[in-house]
Amino acid sequence: MDSACTSSGLSEMETMINVTPKAVEKIRETLARHHATGGLRLGVAGGGCSGLTYKFKLEAEPRSTDQVFEFDGVKLFVDPKSYAHLEGLTLDYHESLMESGFVFNNPNAQHSCSCGKSFA
Repeated sequence: MDSACTSSGLSEMETMINVTPKAVEKIRETLARHHATGGLRLGVAGGGCSGLTYKFKLEAEPRSTDQVFEFDGVKLFVDPKSYAHLEGLTLDYHESLMESGFVFNNPNAQHSCSCGKSFA
């Protein structure tokens, strides 16, 4: 478990969501650019070419049923339904000359589309 992360509602032995330092910094920049306090909601919704798609939303406060993860002062909110599909996920951020964006390394995804933004 990443020592820079704390989460509410999870024991030390449970699998959780991990966010790399690059992704933490990009989330921090996004929150600052939008003058947002709180954190980033990470979830899944039906849709995309593979069945489920990843969703992001800036939110001021977590909901009462959310899992709350904190990475170096950056908070990530995940609802219980989404957490079932995201448990064990590592969220990363990659930049190259051709493209940049978040990368989802999800052990629950049996297959994903070529863009990496939807999965089943």
